[in-house]
Amino acid sequence: MTGPLTRNMQEALLRTRDCTPEPCFIVAAGDCAVDGGVFKGSYAVLGGIGEAVAVDLVIPGCPPTPTQLLEGLLALLEAQLPAKPRQAEAG
Repeated sequence: MTGPLTRNMQEALLRTRDCTPEPCFIVAAGDCAVDGGVFKGSYAVLGGIGEAVAVDLVIPGCPPTPTQLLEGLLALLEAQLPAKPRQAEAG
C-alpha cells in the first residue's frame, strides 16, 4: 500500500483487508504509508496504514527506490520459507 491513511479511505482499507484471502501480506511502501509522511498532522490524515491494519513489511523512502521495493519483498518472501535443517560439520 502506498499513501497515507485518510479518514475517507479507512473503511475501504478495512473492508479490502477483510475480503482478502490468506496468505496476505500488508506492505507499507513509502514514508506516507509508514507514518503519514508530509501529510502527517493534516485533519484528513490518520497517519500510516499501521493505524488501521497490521503491517508485515515497512519500506521507507520518499519514494522508495525500485531496488528497495524488490529487496524488501524478497526478504518478506524468504522469511516465509521453512527453515533449512542445519547439517553437522564433519571433522
